[in-house]
Order: sequence, then C-alpha cells, then structure tokens
Amino acid sequence: MRRIRIGGVPEHFNLPIHLAVENGWFNETDIELDWTDFPGGSGDMKEALRNNDVDMCILLTEGIVTDIIKGNPSRIVSGFVKTSLTWGIHTSIDYQEDHSQVFDKKIAISRFGSGSHLMPIVNAMLQEQSISKDQFVEVKDIIGGINSLNTNQADIFYWEKFTTKPYLEEGKLKKIDEFISPWPCFMIAATNRLIDSNPLLISETLKIIHKANQSFMDLNNAPALVSERFNLNIKDAERWYHSTEWVVNGWVSNKMLEGVLYSLKEANIVNSTSSIDGIIWKRNERK
Repeated sequence: MRRIRIGGVPEHFNLPIHLAVENGWFNETDIELDWTDFPGGSGDMKEALRNNDVDMCILLTEGIVTDIIKGNPSRIVSGFVKTSLTWGIHTSIDYQEDHSQVFDKKIAISRFGSGSHLMPIVNAMLQEQSISKDQFVEVKDIIGGINSLNTNQADIFYWEKFTTKPYLEEGKLKKIDEFISPWPCFMIAATNRLIDSNPLLISETLKIIHKANQSFMDLNNAPALVSERFNLNIKDAERWYHSTEWVVNGWVSNKMLEGVLYSLKEANIVNSTSSIDGIIWKRNERK
C-alpha cells in the first residue's frame, strides 16, 4: 500500500475526499490516504508543506501562490474548487460600525500569509484603501478569532461565511458584510519532493479526487450530508452546495493565476518582479 499525506481545512469543501476514503476508492488503487485537518487554515498548511509534514494540501489559491513565490518548495498540481469563496466579515455582537469603517481597525487572522490575512488586504486595495501590518492580530483558528472579537483584542475577522454561520446563530459573533474572492478559491499543491520522486502517485491520487468531486456534485443527498456533518441548517447547506463547483480535471489556468498575481502585487503582498513561472506542475516535465 502506497501512503500519501494530505491536509486540508476541517470544512465542508473537503467532504468529497472524505466520502471517497469511506467508499474505499483510494484503497482500491493501493493508496493509503493519511488525512490531517488544519483548523489554522492555509497558513498552517504552507508551513506543513515547507516542513515535509504533508505531501499534498488543499489550500486557498492566494495563499499558495504567495508562498510558492516566496520559496515554498511546492507546486500547484490541480485546482480543487473552481468557484470563488465568500468571506463573511465578522465582528463582536456589540460592534456598531458598518463595513466602510473596518479598514482602520484591528483585524484577527489565523496567521500571517493565511487567507484571513490576505483577503482584508485585497479587499482594502479594491476599495482604494490600505491596511498596515500592525493592525493584524494572530489568533490561530476560528475559535481564536471569535474569542479575539469578544475580548476586544480585535475588531474584525474574515472567515468563510457558512463555516461561521452556526456561531452567528449561537450569538457568538455577527456578520456585517461579505467579500467574494476574485478567483477560484482552492488549489491542490504538492511538495517538489513528491513531484520529483513519485509523480505517478500524484496523478493517481488526483484522478480519484476528481472522480470524488464529480460524484459529490451528482449526489442527490449532498446538502443533507453537509448539514448533518458540519452543523449547518439544511437551507444554508443547500445554498452553499448549489453555489459551489468542484474541479474534475487537473487543468489550471495561467490567466487566472496572472490575475491572482496582479492583485497580490497591487496589494504589496509579493514583489513587483514576481511571476507565475514554476508555480504549476507540468506533467511532461523530465529531470
């Protein structure tokens, strides 16, 4: 049995892979998938890729593009979710100001380089405003973010809106606005170590993931499964499911990545001379 270590957020987006594991699809191809949840999101996963703690991860597009440019020894091997991510812009329940006044506030982030860090910067840039580094407060994960709002350590917290919905319903935070990322939200990245040593394992793993994604999009009771497993009411699960499309092949658009890079440059997240060269794994590469 060939072992592959994959990481992702403990959220509904990755349910197709978990169902594939439960259905034995990886084992049928002599693959043992060792899954790790990363509640801290893309920031934690980028470190795991750098430290060789995982072989592949499913990360936010802007996060992995930024980190590969900054030296992460990994490449994008496939898209995963082709629709954009809707970020809820959250505050404590006592917060009184509106979204137009958030860019000079303290912003909770899971860690620097994560989506919760990059998205407020991009959002501010699109509003012709800016955010300084000292406005960010690292909180590790969603629970840390909620706690930071309710203890006045931070004022604002960007996180995927359906993931935070149960906490809104419990009265632990409130949502004052939304921000939609201007590109597909999730990519699959693999370490160069695995790409160089076992490209066939990557290809076979991706084939199963793409099959799992298609199967999930064809599944009549998918919203009910999401509702049951992720503590979402059925209406929210249906809204999320019917607004989300998963990737079913390994093609990644250079044009899309150029758009991501443009925004990252405009927001001063990466150097102005950065390029997308070497970001995508090209299947016909030979050493």
